[in-house]
Amino acid sequence: MKISVELTLTPLQDDFETPIKEFIKELRASEFTVLENPLSTQVYGEYAEVMPFLTALIQATFKQLDHVLVNMKLVKSDRSTYEPDF
Repeated sequence: MKISVELTLTPLQDDFETPIKEFIKELRASEFTVLENPLSTQVYGEYAEVMPFLTALIQATFKQLDHVLVNMKLVKSDRSTYEPDF
């Protein structure tokens, strides 16, 4: 099943940009469709492939940082081609 995942990484530290950039670089290097905007990053792909990848990436990020927040939204469908019609 296809899913769309919206992620926002928020390191709770003074140097917050570096971990965010590293996180996004890992997402970009994946086999999944990745779209970015100033507030979040979206990942699109098969549920059974995306979720283990994200679990490992989030766990590695948590191990590197003392205080960090990840917001994640999941949608059951591939919304990568969504265009507003209003």
